[in-house]
Amino acid sequence: MKRRCVMRLLAALLAPWAAPAQADDAAVQPGPAENQTASAPFAVVEVAPGVFVHQAPYALALPRNLGFVGNAGFIVGRDAVAVIDTGGSLKAGEALRAAIRARTPLPVRYVINTHMHPDHVLGNAAFAGPGVSFVGHRNLPQALAARADAYLSATARLVGAAAAGTRIVPPDVTVADALTLDLGDRPLRLEAWPTAHTATDLTVLDEATGTWFLGDLLFLGHVPALDGKAAGWIALLAELKRRPVARVVPGHGPASAPWPQAAEPTERYLGRLSDDVRGMIRAGRTMAEAAGEAGRGEAGNWQLFDDFNARNATAAYHEFEWE
Repeated sequence: MKRRCVMRLLAALLAPWAAPAQADDAAVQPGPAENQTASAPFAVVEVAPGVFVHQAPYALALPRNLGFVGNAGFIVGRDAVAVIDTGGSLKAGEALRAAIRARTPLPVRYVINTHMHPDHVLGNAAFAGPGVSFVGHRNLPQALAARADAYLSATARLVGAAAAGTRIVPPDVTVADALTLDLGDRPLRLEAWPTAHTATDLTVLDEATGTWFLGDLLFLGHVPALDGKAAGWIALLAELKRRPVARVVPGHGPASAPWPQAAEPTERYLGRLSDDVRGMIRAGRTMAEAAGEAGRGEAGNWQLFDDFNARNATAAYHEFEWE
């Protein structure tokens, strides 16, 4: 039974990636990643001194965006660079690497993954080499091992030739609670969190500028994707909002946003979805009904709503049906 539930959730996660390309075109928001070539660096914006972000488009994975549909960034210290997420294919990672080289000759010392999803980790191989450490949540190695075949086959199918050479590169440094990395007078505080968006969520705070990379714990514009626990995510956002920082970088959406105001849309969506699903369970409604109806009141507030909301409702139903 447990294995069947895991496989259903995995299939639901990959469902948006497997949508036909013609359905994607209407949902795509043009952004910096569109119409790039693999050899050209992706556009980045400097959101604070030495902190750069590539803002991905609101889109599903396609050949033209190389699967780079989640935000990524890098931080430049005195001695070295840390990369935060790497895109959804080897070619996406190479384009991010080119963007780094256009900004600094310093070596990449760390590649940090904020969670397990393919649009954030499948560019890792572009940075593999001597002197580079890959860093992630303590649950990340197991999560990637369990989903590796599904992620790679979906990427090959959806991204096409851009997927060539893409492989899983797991972390060799894991974070159970907190860890500080130093780039040379540039400390980065990494924190691992309980299950929320996923069971592998990790945040990165650049202490020098107060810039906080939240990964997919924060969505702006792009509807949140639930692959963990809605209740845990809501509780974690309440905790994170108490942290004073200058700005946050979401996993999807504008490259920089004010905090804690930026948390409000994600909180509102998760709260409404949870309330709807719980109400439907109490009323004896089915999971299929929940997938079609729960959270629908939020449809006008988000991009890609129809690509993710039914999966979110299904995941929430599994979470709440035995409360």
